[in-house]
Amino acid sequence: MTSENQESVQLLNTAIIKSKEKRINISYEERLSKACENPAIKAIDHAIAMLSETEKISRDQAAIQIIETVRDLDGVWTDFLMMEGITKTKELLKSREQH
Repeated sequence: MTSENQESVQLLNTAIIKSKEKRINISYEERLSKACENPAIKAIDHAIAMLSETEKISRDQAAIQIIETVRDLDGVWTDFLMMEGITKTKELLKSREQH
């Protein structure tokens, strides 16, 4: 991991842990290492800096807000896809009952 990414990675890791306490999978070290090397980390670092500056909040707060927003979006789409699946399953069962 480059030193350039290290601070951003540490901020994001702290934000993830603070915003969602959960048991960590045993294979976390390898997965975490791969994620930290991803070029998206640099983009996220820029987003943290920009949000921190524009909203006049700490980088920690900005990182938490970004993580929580991404989680909210993920949750919305997870719920949407679940409902789509439920609707299609109901339609499939209904069509089978009619035959």
